[in-house]
Amino acid sequence: MATPATTPEVSNTGSLLDDKLSKSAAGKWGAAVFGIMVVAGLGYIGSRLFADLSVVHSPSIFPFILLGIALLIALGFEFVNGFHDTANAVATVIYAHSLEPHVAVVYSGILNFIGVLLSSGAVAFSIITLLPVELILKVSKGSGFSMVFALLIAAIIWNLGTWWKGLPASSSHTMIGSILGVGIANQLMQGKSGTAGVDWGQVANVFKALLVSPIVGFVMAAILFFLFKLLARDPRLFKAPEGTAPPPFYIRMLLIGTCGGVSYFHGSNDGQKGMGLIMLILVGTVPTAYALNHTVSPKEVQRFAAVSTQVAGALGHYTTSASTVGDDTAELEHFVSSKTYQPSVMLALQQQVNDISNEATRYGSLGNVPSDMQANVRNQMYLTSETLRLLPKASGAPQITPADASVIKSYKGYLDKSTRFIPTWVKVAVALALGLGTMIGWKRIVVTVGEKIGKTHLTYAQGAAAEITAMITIGLADGYGLPVSTTHVLSSGVAGTMAANHSGLQSSTIRDIVLAWVFTLPVAALLSGCLFFLFDRISG
Repeated sequence: MATPATTPEVSNTGSLLDDKLSKSAAGKWGAAVFGIMVVAGLGYIGSRLFADLSVVHSPSIFPFILLGIALLIALGFEFVNGFHDTANAVATVIYAHSLEPHVAVVYSGILNFIGVLLSSGAVAFSIITLLPVELILKVSKGSGFSMVFALLIAAIIWNLGTWWKGLPASSSHTMIGSILGVGIANQLMQGKSGTAGVDWGQVANVFKALLVSPIVGFVMAAILFFLFKLLARDPRLFKAPEGTAPPPFYIRMLLIGTCGGVSYFHGSNDGQKGMGLIMLILVGTVPTAYALNHTVSPKEVQRFAAVSTQVAGALGHYTTSASTVGDDTAELEHFVSSKTYQPSVMLALQQQVNDISNEATRYGSLGNVPSDMQANVRNQMYLTSETLRLLPKASGAPQITPADASVIKSYKGYLDKSTRFIPTWVKVAVALALGLGTMIGWKRIVVTVGEKIGKTHLTYAQGAAAEITAMITIGLADGYGLPVSTTHVLSSGVAGTMAANHSGLQSSTIRDIVLAWVFTLPVAALLSGCLFFLFDRISG
């Protein structure tokens, strides 16, 4: 069994990276490749956006100006996200001199790009379900825009602050804190309990993933490091990088491979977190083009109509003759905001299902729905979908039979496909923003991960164990549609390998990371809540 070599004490600078940074050839080639990607991506984004907006006929240029500003802010969040999270993906491969810094960033950017493109959107919309439904339904009005701007700007401010300190803080944690702040502020402004508009069940599911993933990262990375010590016979695996020489070939390939895996799954998971908000921006500014999924075919609309008839019949099993309802939309809005079930909810839901079916089939396809009705039909579909999601959790709601639940699940799938979609150009824009952020801000986080978590320099085995752990953990979370923090998983993985090697941890860095984790939620919530109050008052 190989014995870990004694590693040198950590210096206070990123000197191990300086020689790499001074090699301008790699930087020029990396910048050139990424520049080509940016130019090609911007060309694609511009052409698709122009085609989508060609169906919009507005007497005013204001919606397009608002769209541009909102998209810049949303992509700015992803850009800052690149400072933190994608930098974690390239930290070990750069630190261990397995790839030139700019080559590593381009390599990571390409894998992030592929991960973003192949993402399902499940994580994006699991984030959106944390937002108050009444604000999502008003996304084209002042309060809806105030919500989006407030939570994005709050997240950007906190992420920039922690990046400036070189702390691997979590963009996921920041975004969720910002969303909670808006939800609580919205309820307080309406004179209700500050927690009334927050779906705490969904919040709990998200927080379980955020809380458990760093623990998993720490333990799994420690176990992997023990396996390396048990099975590996090459003592070089347990040495810190020496000078600027690359590691042995097989170690280098291992580090490059795990960097690519983390980058892919980062794009597939973290890259989605801003997509849902970008879609809210698009729906709010140009609903004619983005309120409904125009790729839903006429055949799918016909199947949707048939399923709607089945669902309306199934819901009839749970209505009572004594139930009456006036405005079915208002009834459902009250239910999703209060989570309070009344018998009239089921009747309102049945009426809404019939109305949606009539409107969809009347025009043959979602693309043919008149422009002035697109936003209204979307709101009906979204409200119905959220009602169906919350109904099984509501106290006093009837117990749905398995047969009826199966029909309702199929129907909800049609609703979600019609309203919860992400155009390819949005994914391309997010991937480019992440990559640009990484190109500019990677060094601070790389130095922290490589030199400031443990009391000794990161060895090849420790870097590989941490990267493998991050790749597996993020991949599993993505499969279940749960958001996790690449930052927390990787940094806790590095800490786990340091503990397993008895190398010791730098208490000051660990303290700062833990404090950032503790304060991220309340600070982001306070920032976003205050900004929402301010923006809402300005917008009237």
